[in-house]
Amino acid sequence: MRSEARHNEAAFDDLLQETRVLLAGAQVLTAFLVVLPFSAAFSDLILQEKWAYVATFVCSLTSLVFFSSPAVHHRLMWPVRAREDFKGFETRMLVIGLVPLSLAWILATHLVMFMVLGEPWSWWVTGLMAALLISMWWVLPWVWGRRRGDES
Repeated sequence: MRSEARHNEAAFDDLLQETRVLLAGAQVLTAFLVVLPFSAAFSDLILQEKWAYVATFVCSLTSLVFFSSPAVHHRLMWPVRAREDFKGFETRMLVIGLVPLSLAWILATHLVMFMVLGEPWSWWVTGLMAALLISMWWVLPWVWGRRRGDES
């Protein structure tokens, strides 16, 4: 029983570390997006790109809400009595938050590449980065999860 408690505590600590990493990435992206409209080059964006900016900013903020909600809930519910349930909640919040963060990073890639390379190159680079992100964040874990399920 004691080793199971240590395993659960280690899993909880891993989850907190993962949250810190994702939260920092989302915060940096959001900070970049907050200052972007105040730069001189922002006025050069066409209307379509300004809407892409709005979508990027909203996705980035949404991911921050999901990534920070476990910390907020943890503090408001202190002490957490059902740690296992809370760990499941935090895991769901992280996975849900990855969806808007994925979209925000893809859209941010497009915005930067549009300013640097223009069209059509911005779409090519964005497509490559989207493929990389989707394969590394979503497809690969799904494939590994299925393999582990087949082995058990």
